[in-house]
Amino acid sequence: MQLAKYLQAQRYGSRKQCRHLVQDERVAVNGEILSDPAAEIDPAAVSQLEIDGEAQLLIPLPHYYIVLHKPAGYETSHKPRDWPSVFSLLPERIRDAEPQALGRLDADTTGVLLISNDGAFNHRLTSPKHHVAKRYRATLKHAAGNELCRQLLSGVLLHDDNETVAADAAELADPHTLLLTISAGRYHQVKRMVAAAGNRVESLHRLRFGAWDCEDLAPGQWRFVLP
Repeated sequence: MQLAKYLQAQRYGSRKQCRHLVQDERVAVNGEILSDPAAEIDPAAVSQLEIDGEAQLLIPLPHYYIVLHKPAGYETSHKPRDWPSVFSLLPERIRDAEPQALGRLDADTTGVLLISNDGAFNHRLTSPKHHVAKRYRATLKHAAGNELCRQLLSGVLLHDDNETVAADAAELADPHTLLLTISAGRYHQVKRMVAAAGNRVESLHRLRFGAWDCEDLAPGQWRFVLP
């Protein structure tokens, strides 16, 4: 890939702007200042990119995959209405590409949020036929016992729906803390399932989405991951 095209893919501006960056000797790749916009580079071999002597974030090409620890008080939308966008927690260069979140989390829900610009990956993880597991920790309004788990595992009828939905796994860490695993992805599913079983979710945290968790991230932090 030509250096100017690589810089454009890294979202440093138009091809013309990227050419000027290189011609002005403002760009260093792996410690070497390059001045030819047409210089061929291997994106996979770039371990360090500097502009004006400052190290830059490297965006994996052509697709990137992000795990973000979503805090409360953020909407999973590029056009939020009542709260800041969760995408505002990402660097501007990533935001400008309008990446997609894999399944929305409510503004008050926290935990693992996957973000990617790979449409095929996004479809694979969110399509019901692939049964990708998502694990949640729900804080319950009312103390619960094993009967709640039994109902959730056998299936509950959601309001305004005509078929039952069952959890893949359900257990109580304590009378007010439910650990629930589901592989479907219906609107407000965890909250609606708990309501259908006669209780109420006071707070909700997604512990895991498929193979990914966010245990090593503070709320608001993120990292690139492999698909």
